[in-house]
Amino acid sequence: MSSPSKDPVEATRAPFIEHLRELRTRVIISIVAVAVGVGVTWTWVEEIFFFLLRPLRTAASSPALAQMHHRNLTEPFYVLMKTALFAGIILAIPVILWQIWQFIGPGLYPKERKLAVPVVALATLFFVAGAAFCYYFVLPFGYEFLLKFGEDVSTPELMMQEYLDLTTKMLLAFGAIFQMPIISTILARIGLINGKMMLGFWKYALVICFVIGALLTPPDVISQILLAGPMMGLYAISVGCAFVFGKRPAPAVDTDDAG
Repeated sequence: MSSPSKDPVEATRAPFIEHLRELRTRVIISIVAVAVGVGVTWTWVEEIFFFLLRPLRTAASSPALAQMHHRNLTEPFYVLMKTALFAGIILAIPVILWQIWQFIGPGLYPKERKLAVPVVALATLFFVAGAAFCYYFVLPFGYEFLLKFGEDVSTPELMMQEYLDLTTKMLLAFGAIFQMPIISTILARIGLINGKMMLGFWKYALVICFVIGALLTPPDVISQILLAGPMMGLYAISVGCAFVFGKRPAPAVDTDDAG
């Protein structure tokens, strides 16, 4: 007697539910890692906020221009909480990247899964490099330009909340943008893109870089160029990575030899 066939809908639903459970596990681990990071960084939250103030103080012509203000009594508390959250996320980035890799890993070949540790390490390194590039080169130059622009007609009164939002957004944007070579290498390795495709897309990539630069930076051309310029350089590096590490086409089989 033959066994009853399984419902195809149920057969499809079971793997989907397993993927959702796996995703939930990875998200929970990432949230716990961020929470632990926040707990660790809260001990030095004021020092971290002063560290984020350093590009502004470097750019300011006098200490008074870099003085922080707040609109109400609760703003310093919320600003320091957001500072600890930002620092906690930075501290938890290796764990977050590892969880992402563990989630997509089962869909890769065994050789590709062996690249987990190098990929996570390089992604973390590139994120730190992007944030450092922004912190030491982009922010001081951009803040100096913004402070000098209109200084003859107005004296800035900088708010803690607004400064923190702008600075962290810039640091995270550069850290994310510096992942471009890593992402292009992975996509090229699994065959979704190739170097020739990316090379033919460069005109559209140029426009996209300047649009992203306009969206993520203050409303001035200098800051936009400071973000779009490195993005184009990273895109060029990504094209090279796609050519070097891209998936090789399968060799053609001679039908006569096969016969």
